[in-house]
Amino acid sequence: MSTRSGTQHDELRELQQRLILFKVSLLMVVGLLALRLWYLQISEGSYYQDLSENNRTRAVALEPVRGLIYDRQGVLLANNVPSFGLYVTLEDVKDRRALIESLVKMVGLDETTVRKKLSERGSRLLPRKVKDGLTLREAALIESHRLDLPGVTVRAESQRNYPHGLTAAHLLGYVGEVSSDQLEKSEYAELHLGSIIGQYGVERTYDRFLRGRAGQKTVEVDAMGHEKRTVEVGKPMAGDDLYLTIDARLQALAEQLLGEESGAIIAVETTTGDVLAMASRPVFDPNVLSRELTAKQWEKIVQDEGHPLTNRATQGQYPPGSTFKIIVAAAGLETGTVNTTTKVRCMGGFPFGGRVYRDWKAGGHGVMDVVDAIVDSCDVFFYTIGQRLGIDTIAEYADRFGLGHETGVELPSERSGIVPSTAWKTRARNEIWLPGETISAAIGQGYTTVTPMQMAMVMASVAGNGETFRPRVVRSIKERATGQVLDLPSVPRPKLALKPETYELLHESLEGVVTRGTAGRARSALVRIAGKTGTAQTAALKDDRRKGEDVPKKLRDHAWFVSYAPAEEPQIAVAVLVENMGHGGSWAAPMAKQMIEAYVKSKPAGPATAAAAPSDELPAAVAMRGLHD
Repeated sequence: MSTRSGTQHDELRELQQRLILFKVSLLMVVGLLALRLWYLQISEGSYYQDLSENNRTRAVALEPVRGLIYDRQGVLLANNVPSFGLYVTLEDVKDRRALIESLVKMVGLDETTVRKKLSERGSRLLPRKVKDGLTLREAALIESHRLDLPGVTVRAESQRNYPHGLTAAHLLGYVGEVSSDQLEKSEYAELHLGSIIGQYGVERTYDRFLRGRAGQKTVEVDAMGHEKRTVEVGKPMAGDDLYLTIDARLQALAEQLLGEESGAIIAVETTTGDVLAMASRPVFDPNVLSRELTAKQWEKIVQDEGHPLTNRATQGQYPPGSTFKIIVAAAGLETGTVNTTTKVRCMGGFPFGGRVYRDWKAGGHGVMDVVDAIVDSCDVFFYTIGQRLGIDTIAEYADRFGLGHETGVELPSERSGIVPSTAWKTRARNEIWLPGETISAAIGQGYTTVTPMQMAMVMASVAGNGETFRPRVVRSIKERATGQVLDLPSVPRPKLALKPETYELLHESLEGVVTRGTAGRARSALVRIAGKTGTAQTAALKDDRRKGEDVPKKLRDHAWFVSYAPAEEPQIAVAVLVENMGHGGSWAAPMAKQMIEAYVKSKPAGPATAAAAPSDELPAAVAMRGLHD
């Protein structure tokens, strides 16, 4: 009995010891929990509160719909189509390398591009666009793997689209994501990584109107960064619409005429400065450039020998060739160096400084006055007059005509060309001007360079007897918010003040170029055209005596024709430059003729379009002249 009692007593004491040990352990666990709670709630409370709030709610930018672009007749040139964008929020990504590998494998992303986008400066809490233009299949594939892709979201958005493809690409331009460097500029201060802006053409010049204003929504997200509920929405504001000056039909014709040849065609309305057409070849596809490109794709474009990103109309700089004779003639008439009775005998060459400067016509033109010299493009006449004028007087009048300066057309990176002078050569080359260089300059060779846009404005100046307007490509802006249309007025340029008799002689001569001179192939039965041919040598061909097909194409002359019509009441000026195609009368003049005829046909019949040349059938002697300049 006593033995059993002792055993029970021992068991009770052992149980009490275990209870004490359990209580001590429990108190220790509770103490540790309390200490941890104190650390989380008190010591690090503010940090975890901010982190909790950021993980619970996110501010998401709502991109605006970009404004539309129309031609002067309301033809749609740029719109927006539904698309999908792929975004990554770095705060929710635990293993960046694994995520990139998954995205590369799943939708074929360029690994270098994704890494670059995810490493750019910016908040880890803001979604970053890593790819736009996802296909419906790609978007569905990513959504089906959401649990395996923390921080990844797919958003429905709009994608810039150009319904006419390559048409007017250099004029319209393209769009793309704002870069980190661009974000540092004040004009883009309100934007963020992933914002779409104009990068070229009117898309860039008028970006502040077209891009609209982004909105914002606040959303709740789960632990993986996926949206669960929308808390608040601030709607975006769509961009304003642009109405351009160009006529889509003339634009399409200009590009069709150039075809696969490199060059530019510009048509300008002389009474307003409206650019009716601006074609440049080679061309790029704005639909391709407005989407995400890999570094290799971009490198291929910029290294293309044809330089498709160069707008030859405003950025191409070429010797003007014989089109420059218009300016030299005006300078001679204005200074009294030349008058209607001045005669120069052309024997096919001009001896000067120990060499002979050749005329394009080997046997010479005989005795020439200023009108005949322009009509037949006599080089010797202009060698003579240029030598009498001197380079600085020639430069002065070229400057008055607007050469050596940007025309002011509202497109980015317009070039100004070169008007050489004694001061220019000293400044640019640290060399003195040589007398023989004046001879070359008098026929638009040597250092002189111009853009096709500049030459179109030269012809607009002559057509308007000095009254011209700054070239413009946008007629009006329609505000999306109010529906109000803001018309952009034509801006007059400083008047080119030449004597009335100078303009009269130029008009007579330039019409004669078409009716009986070097531009016979521009003669029209529909409208009277005035113009000037030009054949500009390339630098590499200066000492090459080969002719025609024997000359490699890249070394052949550039073909020019600058014109206006109707000759008796000008309304349109057209400049055509075709690279490496030889004689301006053969190649450029017929293109200008078709542009002018298309314009005239689109206008209501009236006195300005009633007069016409009697026939397209030309005497053989006149037709042959078009083969020389």
